[in-house]
Formats: sequence, structure tokens, C-alpha cells
Amino acid sequence: MRLVPLAGRSEDAVRIALLSHGWGGDLARSTADGVESLAFHLTRVEPATLEALVRIGAKLGLDIVTGSDWAVLAGPLARLSSLARPWTSPEALVELATALGHALPADTPPFWQTAAGPISLDRPVIVGILNVTPDSFSDGGKHNTQTAALRHAEALLAAGATVLDVGGESTRPGADPVSEAEELSRVIPVIAALARQLTSSVKSVQSVDPVISVDTTKAGVARAALDAGAAIVNDVSAFRLDPEMAALCTDRKAGVVLMHSRGGAGDLASAEHAVYPEGVLASVIDELGPAIGRARAAGIPIGYLVADPGLGFGKAPDDSIELLRGLGALRVLGVPIMVGPSRKRFLGDLTGQATPDRDSATAAACVVAWGEGARLFRVHNPAAVKDALAIAAAIHPA
Repeated sequence: MRLVPLAGRSEDAVRIALLSHGWGGDLARSTADGVESLAFHLTRVEPATLEALVRIGAKLGLDIVTGSDWAVLAGPLARLSSLARPWTSPEALVELATALGHALPADTPPFWQTAAGPISLDRPVIVGILNVTPDSFSDGGKHNTQTAALRHAEALLAAGATVLDVGGESTRPGADPVSEAEELSRVIPVIAALARQLTSSVKSVQSVDPVISVDTTKAGVARAALDAGAAIVNDVSAFRLDPEMAALCTDRKAGVVLMHSRGGAGDLASAEHAVYPEGVLASVIDELGPAIGRARAAGIPIGYLVADPGLGFGKAPDDSIELLRGLGALRVLGVPIMVGPSRKRFLGDLTGQATPDRDSATAAACVVAWGEGARLFRVHNPAAVKDALAIAAAIHPA
């Protein structure tokens, strides 16, 4: 049997109504979550399971549509939770109840822990992209000197970024992998200079000190970056490409981003990997879930982890659109969600705009993602998304 979440987002209107009647914030949130409506698609279902599901689901007040070996199951979270109890289920529903229990969404943590301290997730967190490479798809070569990188970092922070993600190896389609020595030479001087200079210089611009992230798949680069002042490791391979990365992040108490991708360092964005016979949303959940499990097994506390569905990485344009549409289902992973739609090809396909002219489309994608539960937004131009996200957060509070 296969069970795939179809959607999921907190019922903001219910929570706001309860707050207007004097309910406490935590009680209003938990009650609103209980009436949240969710839907699941079940396939390869045995006839006995379908019969039991229809009989018991109807008693619970759930909506069920069935076929010969499939079903769509929908209803309030509280009623679905009553079904997700394998210890009280008849034998025909034990497997379904177990799968449903694992698929029900978890609460988004209020903070993301990093080596520099917690980052609050009660409002959108903008992660500014600082590429110090000659060949990145959007801004390759513009910031690959220390002076230019520091100037751009100041601009990112002034425009609303609170995290600076420094990367020294391009992941664009067709990019050549770089050696560890070359990557170190690109990112470490910039990170060290940022750690020395920018923390104090931006205090008049924003109320919190910026946090530095390193975008790398190499444990050696991550180690040197953390030594130089970074507090977050953004691994676009989700620890697949370097077996030492998990232990390093555990030891250094680094914040971690685990991004969904396939393939090696030179073809992470290749369309050859965009094969999802079970559906892209189900596949991303199936592959990120074990990555989070491996990180936890290595000793990384759950509060230090963030998941990124990897828009555009081994995804056809329609796959990225489908991921945004169903992003709320990723709450089942139990960690905050970061998205990186910035100037991606699928936005160009939708709008007809060239890469540098996709910032408005990026802002629209970020607004959609916030409404579906994303809390961190990795972008090239924070100014283009900051106001849009402020409005989205006011309409759909965290």
C-alpha cells in the first residue's frame, strides 16, 4: 500500500477567531490544527482494507472516495488522528493506520538552532545567496573577489536577508566540479571577512546579527567555514556525497539544511534525474525522510535541521510547480522547510522572462510557499521578496 499526503496548512481563520474570543495562543493554535482539513491518496490497497476503511471512516465522519484498489481520504486532522491508531485498529487497517500516523503533519518548530544561536521562525527568514564562483547560473563572476563579495553581502543584509549563504561551487546544469582546495580558496577568505566585519556594521540596519551559512557538499570545506565563523551548513546533497559531513555537523552544533537532489557533484541539476514514477512530492518525502533519519542517527538534534525540496534540482519545470503546489505535505518531515525558487528555469517557463528578470516571479513563488508552510527563502534579491513575504505573513501568520 502507498499513502501520499495531498495538502496541508494550518487553518488560520479558525485560530484568529479563537484568539478574538480571548483564547490563549497555544490553545488557539492546537485547536485550529485539530480542525485542519487534510487529504491523502492511497494506492495499491487491498480489498479488505478498502472495505474496513469505508466502514470505519464513515463512523469517524471522514470523506472517502474509492476505486478498485485506491482511495482518497480526507477530513479534519482530529478525526484522521483517530483513524491513525494501529493499536486499536482491526487487522485490515493496521498497515493503513500506521502509515497515516507517520504521514500526519508535525508542528513547525518556532526556532531553528544554529551554532550562532536560534533563528526565530515566527516570520519569513530570507537567506541571501552569495555566490563566489565564476560560473553560477544567475550571477556567476559578479562577486568572486573578496571586495565584491563583501560589498554584495552588505547589500543583501540591507535589503532584508538575515542569513548569508556563501557558495564556492556552482550547481548549475553542466557545471564542472571543483577541487576542495579551489573551493576553500573561494569561500574561506570571504566567510572570515564577513565574520570579522559585518556583524557590527549591520546592527543599525536590522535588529538581529546576520548568520553565515556555507553552501557545500564537502566536509573539509564545511569544517574550515565553521572555523572561520559560519554557523550553518547547507548541503545540497543532504549528506549523500561526503560521509564525514554528518559527524562534523554533530560535533560543531551547526545548523543544517538538507536539500533533496540526486546524482553527483557535476549533475545535481540534471534533467536526467527527473524521473518520479510515484510522483515528485511522494518521492521527495521518501528521500528526504531517510536523510533526516540519518542526520538524527549521527546525533544532530531535530531542532538543528531544515529541509529543502530542491526546486529545479533534478526536477522538470512541472515537477517544481507540483512541489510548490503540495509543499504543505512536507510538514510530515517534522522540520522547518526552506525553498529556493530564485530565478529558476520553471519561473522563466511560466513568465517568459530571462534569468535576471525573474525576481517578481520569485516573490510570487515565495508567497505561495509561505502559505504552504515554508519559513526560509533562499533568494538572490531579498528586496524583491521582502515586502511580498511581509504581506503573506500578515495574512497567514506563522
